[in-house]
Amino acid sequence: MGEVGRLLIVFGVVLVLVGLLLTFAPRIGLPRLPGDIVVQRDGFTFYFPIVTSIVVSVVLTLLLNALWWARR
Repeated sequence: MGEVGRLLIVFGVVLVLVGLLLTFAPRIGLPRLPGDIVVQRDGFTFYFPIVTSIVVSVVLTLLLNALWWARR
């Protein structure tokens, strides 16, 4: 049961880091990729980085799989 707990903690930390990265992406220079949804109205802007989220997800999946295979 301890292994599952550690795994959940690691996934939680990764999710928080990805969330922070996406929150501060415009400030640190990550571009808005084509396909990201931006809705601008009077005094309101909604930004949903769908393509950026997919790219980050694929990169993290590849990284975690590589780490898992290297550990075996």
